[in-house]
Amino acid sequence: MQSVKDILNKFNPLEDKYVSREFQSFGVYLAQKLGEERRKSLYIKLAKNVPRPILEAALRFVIDSNARKKGALFMWKLKEMKAFGAPKEGK
Repeated sequence: MQSVKDILNKFNPLEDKYVSREFQSFGVYLAQKLGEERRKSLYIKLAKNVPRPILEAALRFVIDSNARKKGALFMWKLKEMKAFGAPKEGK
């Protein structure tokens, strides 16, 4: 049996990816489909905070288009669908 020290010494954060929640998995999926793997943390956050049907509708819209900047089109579509709530007062 390996010790924790041995496991941590072999752990490479750039290659060993751990996804423990479903929304994280969907966020990584969005980033891959949109060709923006470098911004996967943004898509994970969106998957956590924005309802899934809205994200799926925006993704379908982008995939059906011939856009070069799919990430930008995705964010525009989310804004058009009012996925982002009104800013809260007092913050």
